[in-house]
Amino acid sequence: MEDTIIRSLNVTKVYRLYNKATDRVKEAFSPFRKKYHSDFYALNDVSFEIRKGETFGIIGRNGSGKSTLLRILTGVTTQTSGKIEVTGRVAALLELGAGFNPDMNGIENIFLNGTMSGLTREQIEAKMDSIIAFADIGEFIHQPVKTYSSGMFVRLAFAMAINIDPEILIVDEALSVGDIFFQLKCYRKFEEFKAMGRTILFVTHDMNSVLKYCDRAMVLDKGIKLAEGRPKEMIDLYKRVVANQYNMKNEENFNKAEIDTKIARMSFWKNGLVLNQNVLDYGDKHAEIMDYGIFDELGNLSQSILKGHPCSIRMRVRINQRLVAPIFAMTIKDIKGNELVGTNSKLEMIEINDVARNDVYEITFDQNMSLQGGQYFVSLGCTEFNENGDLSVHHRLYDIFSFHVVATKFVVGIFDMGIEMKVNRKQ
Repeated sequence: MEDTIIRSLNVTKVYRLYNKATDRVKEAFSPFRKKYHSDFYALNDVSFEIRKGETFGIIGRNGSGKSTLLRILTGVTTQTSGKIEVTGRVAALLELGAGFNPDMNGIENIFLNGTMSGLTREQIEAKMDSIIAFADIGEFIHQPVKTYSSGMFVRLAFAMAINIDPEILIVDEALSVGDIFFQLKCYRKFEEFKAMGRTILFVTHDMNSVLKYCDRAMVLDKGIKLAEGRPKEMIDLYKRVVANQYNMKNEENFNKAEIDTKIARMSFWKNGLVLNQNVLDYGDKHAEIMDYGIFDELGNLSQSILKGHPCSIRMRVRINQRLVAPIFAMTIKDIKGNELVGTNSKLEMIEINDVARNDVYEITFDQNMSLQGGQYFVSLGCTEFNENGDLSVHHRLYDIFSFHVVATKFVVGIFDMGIEMKVNRKQ
């Protein structure tokens, strides 16, 4: 494509691993070319294209090859095979403090980094005030950077990166060590860059940022590109990878439509979920929760739910013994175990009477997701009050699965009440 600004073609990076330091020498001088190393593929045949003006996210588990790929794109290291094409001035935030001389002070390092980026001394001096103001590290700008905290490193590095007028900004998790107010300032700069038509490539574990800022995303795992596409789809895939519920052999060539078709054909919704292996499961099983799932606004099974959008939690209950008046319940908790919201058929004043053995009930809890961005757990239950007024627990599944609320707007507290704020200047 004419507007392609970054192109990776079958890029592979192989490192040689030796069990002992002496094995490297033995291999170098072996008359029979005996191999003393094993090959580690940090990247294996990775191809993708990024268009001018895109914000492109790379997500994956630790050790998946994300940082290696960025180092190759920025020229810090070279690939073993394949081809990289990068068009335009690049500014990069990679390893913490990379490119800084620890014995120089902040001002001296600004000149050093600026010169390495191709700027003249006059150009650096013209940008100096903007860099110092954005970094906002006070008098430490005149101190050796070896005395800086990790947050100060990032502040200075990011201030430097955005002020050399890059066409491509590459960020590798660096912002995660900055305080929340500095991160807010950086993400505002991302938005400015997007509005200016600049290209941003960044690695992050913050799925909310991927959804909010990225036009597309790519998932890497063990050096292999699993897929690239719309951010929400890639987040769903990433969560399956993290939970070891992604089988590359069977799914490597599936596109999203094929994955949806596969899920739709499953006998049980729960087979498409990442489940809690330490679930608390108990009850007399006179009624049994046989299936459950969470569905997004399009009706697709998904453990990533957009804040402010409709979704539904469903369960199927098989009746194993005649019941008089069962109660079906659902509760949502946070990761600390606090019950945030829940309901049951009794509270909703839905009467279910004289339930026969072998009946199957499907219960749906429809809602608009108003929880803040974050991770939550779902508990399900079927109970009943007996003739003595005592509660009988037929089946309970505590924290059976989790879901992630992906938010692009945050408010204070747990819930977003949809507050509309108005500010009017009075004459």
